[in-house]
Amino acid sequence: MKFLGTKPQRLGVMSRMYPNLTASFITEALGNVFYMDYKKEKFKSLDAPYFEWDVENEYIKRVAFAAVPTTIGTNGDYVTIPLQERYYEKYDIFKIDKTRQQLIVVATPERKADDFWEYTCKIIDNDFSSLLDLSGCQIGDTTRFQSNAMPEMSEEGYIKHQSNIETHRNYITTHRVDTSYSAQYAAMEDVFIQIAQGKDKNSLVPTIYKMSTKEKELLDSFLYVRNNGLLFNRTNVDKNGKCTTLEPATNRPLYIGDGFLPQLERFAGKYVFNKLTISVFQDAMSQVVSKCENSVGNHILFFCNDRMWILVNRLLQEYLSRFTPTASYMYSAAKSGYLKVGNTYDSYEFAGNTITFKVERALTYEWGEKAFGVFVDLTGDSTTGSPAVQLFTLKGGDFISSKFPGVGGLDGLTSGIVSSAIAASKLIILGYSGIGVFNPYRSYFLIEA
Repeated sequence: MKFLGTKPQRLGVMSRMYPNLTASFITEALGNVFYMDYKKEKFKSLDAPYFEWDVENEYIKRVAFAAVPTTIGTNGDYVTIPLQERYYEKYDIFKIDKTRQQLIVVATPERKADDFWEYTCKIIDNDFSSLLDLSGCQIGDTTRFQSNAMPEMSEEGYIKHQSNIETHRNYITTHRVDTSYSAQYAAMEDVFIQIAQGKDKNSLVPTIYKMSTKEKELLDSFLYVRNNGLLFNRTNVDKNGKCTTLEPATNRPLYIGDGFLPQLERFAGKYVFNKLTISVFQDAMSQVVSKCENSVGNHILFFCNDRMWILVNRLLQEYLSRFTPTASYMYSAAKSGYLKVGNTYDSYEFAGNTITFKVERALTYEWGEKAFGVFVDLTGDSTTGSPAVQLFTLKGGDFISSKFPGVGGLDGLTSGIVSSAIAASKLIILGYSGIGVFNPYRSYFLIEA
């Protein structure tokens, strides 16, 4: 408590003592914390602290058909392509996914409705014999941008990244834990109780019991509720920034920010398996890599519950044994002559990308006997160096500890000025925290059926 009370930024060091708290470890322990300055102005109500970030998607967007085209380009005529949004511009070349036909836009798109745009196009061929294949142009079928082609002395051009930028918002949640204790308990807290157990006095085995310190229990409880909140909480703020949960007595809003997993669930792919095989694992890993900036060199975290951890180690052990069944690293003889068999597999490399496994006990409590794991790309932004996941908090507000002494003081035996006439004291920890996953598309869920 003394270590953290004066410098709350030391929570990053403290997080390394709690490796099971994944949300704290991948943010604070790695130094991925952003401190927001907050200055309260007189007569101004406290707005909900929030943070925003832009996500630039690295994959090409797919645009769906809004209706079936009525023209097919007979004798080289123009075709009118109805799509659900304005994405392609004049001189853009796009491809129909199902039929792989290519078309070039020859005029500025016309808006018929918010979700209905007509594109005047020409089928790309070299003899005017191609006709539009309507089997790939049904409502919901998709197209994708491929390239562009400009005439001589062209007057305009466009880029596609502007259409691929999204703004994400999340809110900071307030966590608080209190513990109260009597003056007598404080005076007796460090008392050791020795209980003799055994059949007779010659076989007595002393067992030492010690009460857990109240400060440690308070700190453990705070880190637990904050870690679970950063992992699992779903936001209760609508699209207009209004909180949907109010305290009945005072009408004060209870702002809850989105946790790590809810941010991923909106965008990540999911695969439910009956049996975990190396092919399933590699395919899931490839899904994440396909949305990364580079095809190789990515560092992906796979954090999972206990059940998935057992399945992964069993899978990798069987996979490795196919190629080197008698390799020395599979077994070793100790000095005593006993044979140690097997190993623990904490990382896996495939196709130039590395996965590191992380067991999270909170996921075990959440999913029970069903195996659950999620791939997350932790590779930082190559341009700005920003981390993939970051903790947001108010400056100096991630850890605030307070003490409320009663009669007997904090140790139950001290005379002096007190804050309460009751022979009891209270310890309080309060903190503000929110988590931002800067590109939730780079993730993938593996769930056992």
